[in-house]
Amino acid sequence: MTVGSFIIKNALRNKRRATLSVLSVAVSLFLLVTLLVALRELTLPPEDAGAALRVVVRNRVSLANPLPARQRPIIEKIPGVEAVSPFTWFGGNFKNEESMTFAQFAMDPKLLRTLFGEAKMPEKQYEDFLKDQRSAIIGKLSADKYKLKVGDKISLTSTIYPATLEFRIAGIYSGTIDDRNLLFHHKYFDEATGDLGQVGTWWVKVRSAEDMPRVITAINAAFANSSSEVRAETERAFQLSFISMLGNIKLLVGSISTVVVFTLILVTASTMSMAIRERFRELAVLKALGFRRRELFAFILAESFGLALLGALIGVGGAYALYTYGNISHMTGGIFITFEVTPKIIGFATLVAASLGIVASIAPSISVARTSVVDGLKTLD
Repeated sequence: MTVGSFIIKNALRNKRRATLSVLSVAVSLFLLVTLLVALRELTLPPEDAGAALRVVVRNRVSLANPLPARQRPIIEKIPGVEAVSPFTWFGGNFKNEESMTFAQFAMDPKLLRTLFGEAKMPEKQYEDFLKDQRSAIIGKLSADKYKLKVGDKISLTSTIYPATLEFRIAGIYSGTIDDRNLLFHHKYFDEATGDLGQVGTWWVKVRSAEDMPRVITAINAAFANSSSEVRAETERAFQLSFISMLGNIKLLVGSISTVVVFTLILVTASTMSMAIRERFRELAVLKALGFRRRELFAFILAESFGLALLGALIGVGGAYALYTYGNISHMTGGIFITFEVTPKIIGFATLVAASLGIVASIAPSISVARTSVVDGLKTLD
């Protein structure tokens, strides 16, 4: 019998316990990876290719406060600004659903390709969208989810405005980081709501990255000390501002992850202690045959380390396969669009498993080291 086969035989002596130990490690690490990926997606939302040149202008007091439509020509005259479009959240429910599963925004359709050049759709559909004020375009994810096709009609009842709008689907776009939204004519929105002369936000396309800081400063200064002061920020900063509304999400996820790891250490250490305690007599025989303490410790460490890494292979590998090849948007009900298990997260989870294998072997190793050959031989199997 070789040393390797001896270690494997001891690790699998109680197959039920070994299986449960591996599964507990696998499930815990799967949960840990899920939490870490969710935290990454929440705190580092993905960006479209054109996001680096987009500025979002909102009310300085609150995003819920509208902005006056008369601000548009002032922003358009600022040097470095290429295009300005209103972008107003409609907040409509589809098919009497309790919550919105896709967002709807009113905008200037003529500026769609200027602002969101990454959105791809056939030219015929785009032209149809421009011609018909009551038409809309919808992202491919939402179209597939609700089995919508070009030419279909949908009705949305707003939870914000006293209006119900009916749309004809003129096109289906794809290629953006979030192919779920519905976009429609802002003129149609104005007519339906009584032409309030208000917009939710302004989305601005800047000519170059070098112009970005200057444009943001100029927009903020243009409406300083007015009745509708604004806050201009990059699209990235605008996305992250939503995350801050959730509170200290990092602390919450970090706390849960710490509890998961700590509980896993206790369970694994307890399992290894039980397994070694049952073999005190055998280890005493090995001592009597001349095996040193460090060699016995190596046997215990290899057993603990092997079980932990096998659990990591199943748990981390399973998470990677599920989130990489599965439809995360469908699995999360549209909450997450991407769920990338990065090499950094895989490395961290594997490191946790390796550390777990080492820590779990310390207590039983110390116990074996302190037990004399005579006391060990007196131990019953």
